[in-house]
Amino acid sequence: METFFDIFKELKVLWDNTGIGFILTYMDWKSLFMILIGLLLIYLAIVKKFEPLLLLPIGFGGILANIPIADIAALPVIEVIGNVTHTKEVGGFLGQIFHFGLDTGLFPLLIFIGVGAMTDFGPLIANPKTALLGAAAQFGIFSTLIGAIMLHKWMPGVKLGGNVEELLKAAGAIGIIGGADGPTAIFVATRLSKNLLGAIAVAAYSYMALVPIIQPPIMKLLTTKKEREIEMKQLRHVSRREKILFPIIVLALCILLLPDATPLIGALMFGNLLKESGVVERLSKTAQNELINIVTILLGLGVGSKLAADKFLKIETLAILGLGLVAFCIGTASGVLLAKFMNIFTRKNKINPLIGSAGVSAVPMAARVSNKVGLESNPHNFLLMHAMGPNVSGVIGSAVAAGVLLAMLG
Repeated sequence: METFFDIFKELKVLWDNTGIGFILTYMDWKSLFMILIGLLLIYLAIVKKFEPLLLLPIGFGGILANIPIADIAALPVIEVIGNVTHTKEVGGFLGQIFHFGLDTGLFPLLIFIGVGAMTDFGPLIANPKTALLGAAAQFGIFSTLIGAIMLHKWMPGVKLGGNVEELLKAAGAIGIIGGADGPTAIFVATRLSKNLLGAIAVAAYSYMALVPIIQPPIMKLLTTKKEREIEMKQLRHVSRREKILFPIIVLALCILLLPDATPLIGALMFGNLLKESGVVERLSKTAQNELINIVTILLGLGVGSKLAADKFLKIETLAILGLGLVAFCIGTASGVLLAKFMNIFTRKNKINPLIGSAGVSAVPMAARVSNKVGLESNPHNFLLMHAMGPNVSGVIGSAVAAGVLLAMLG
């Protein structure tokens, strides 16, 4: 007859190998903490509606990445024997997504095709001086590059590279977060500092999604109520010919002046040409819908896979998140301050400084935030189309900045 002690042992074995007991046996507090972070991202996406297209797949991917034993985020193990490449271990499905699309830099280029097909460069063409605001917002990229070098030197425990060359490459990859452009950040990281790719991807997409929270306080701090009430006149009509020539001219200039940025600029302009040509409607709609939607799902899950506790809860990762936030704030402030400076020399048709914050290339989120803050100060002040000028120029600006970094450090 079994004793109570024997029954207890059998129940314990059953508990340890099934259900909650099995999970708790192998799950530490770090994994549990990251699962809670994933749930928080899902909450922000569903309840607060903070960029659900990004936060929902990232949050869910983060939860999957922290499930013990399953190794869902494990990367494939590639073995090269002679001239033949073998897959030694296939890895988890999130790891395969990350390796295929993010580690290779493919997903960012496909995203840029979709973004180009969804973008109207008309506001930029109609008011070219707003391109300066998009350029100013990239100041956050290069200031953060310097900040990353200083952090490596002065903050104990943060080692971004084993030598000067590695440090500069890591600093360049981190700095690009300041452009608030996830695809560009991933593309640069794959070429300059692959070991930081996960942290950089998470930081870039997190700050893109949190634009409505981060930007308004900075915008209001740097502007007066009178400046926020400035009404801008309606933009001129931009012809179809101008819109068709624009992507071709931009690509030609990129090839001549900064070929390292050609993959990003080329993908963006190709998508835009599909849209503006008017002769390939099926391709244009596919790029705007099916292509970008599928890649967004996969990219979000891939980024979420890097929220695994053993990879994310490191001092370098937390330092990158901090630097990314600083970069984003500097980029926002730079655009606003340049608009204020331009108004000093403008008597007529002054620029509302709020649209300067849209120079970060979070399209169209940053433009919507500019419009929202403007409406709060003046219910008749519709800034959305004006803000799209610096917003789309910020996309080009971040790609150009990426090309400069790749040319200098790659």
